[in-house]
Amino acid sequence: MVWENQTFNSVFILLGIFEHSPTHTFLFSLVLGIFTAAFTENIAMVLLIYLDKQLHTPMYFLLSQLSLMDLMLICTTLPKMDFNYLSRKKSISLAGCGTQIFFYVSLLGAECFLLAVMAYDRYVAICHPLRYTILMNQKLCVFMTVASWTLGSVDGIIVLVAVLSFSYCRSLEIHHFFCDVAALLPLSCTETSAFEKLLFVCCVVMLIFPVSVIILSYSRVLRTVIHMGSGESRRKAFTTCSSHLSVVGLYYGAAMFMYMRPASKHAPDQDKMVSAFYTILTPMLNPLIYSLRNKEVFRALQKVLKKRKLI
Repeated sequence: MVWENQTFNSVFILLGIFEHSPTHTFLFSLVLGIFTAAFTENIAMVLLIYLDKQLHTPMYFLLSQLSLMDLMLICTTLPKMDFNYLSRKKSISLAGCGTQIFFYVSLLGAECFLLAVMAYDRYVAICHPLRYTILMNQKLCVFMTVASWTLGSVDGIIVLVAVLSFSYCRSLEIHHFFCDVAALLPLSCTETSAFEKLLFVCCVVMLIFPVSVIILSYSRVLRTVIHMGSGESRRKAFTTCSSHLSVVGLYYGAAMFMYMRPASKHAPDQDKMVSAFYTILTPMLNPLIYSLRNKEVFRALQKVLKKRKLI
């Protein structure tokens, strides 16, 4: 155990999720493969949407932002975990810990609001198709995207300032594979009950409000889709919306489980598994969920590959 008062030279110990056993080495290799796949998929999605002019629509612009957020999220947590495992070093400085917390919280918050914007986009496209270019014009789309990034960053700054203001005079061993706020709070010898209440309020704003927007948007979308006369239009609407709802369910379900429970209900091993789900698996699944069921993405990919004489 490492015991010391907090200074800016403090070094935390990330206990991680893997040991150096044959089974855990295999699991680590699997996670490394998932990280590589997620990294490649999200970069490909961002570049594909940027290169193909037919994908320069609000829906695909928002999708490119989602991929960018997922890309940054996995790069915030996994490279450090991989380095620690391969080097057999588990340390992380207070500055490094603060950097992880800021980007991790900011990206989670930004993605929460972005998913709500994406739900509004689908609502306008399906329920008000003739007014779509007015209700979801380029300026409004960019404004809501910038607002999502900004609100996420504000939340990240609030949490970072609070966490760095605490004194850590207990063990500096973090039962996690990255510096998660929930894993840091038990290490503080400062009273954190006020901060936990603030964190809960932030979670309500970041999770409950966007979820309400999503539920309201898709309830109206569902009603409109049911009354569509064309079977092809109904199928296309269901395909697009079911893809989005799959992402929403994966993301919000895990986030609510993690951050809307009292600190006393958190179990380190359980938290690590849930965090691994939405910081490792979800960024890999998101591009697959959208691309595998989207003919326009496939056509754009084929077009880009043909232009570069790869197929």
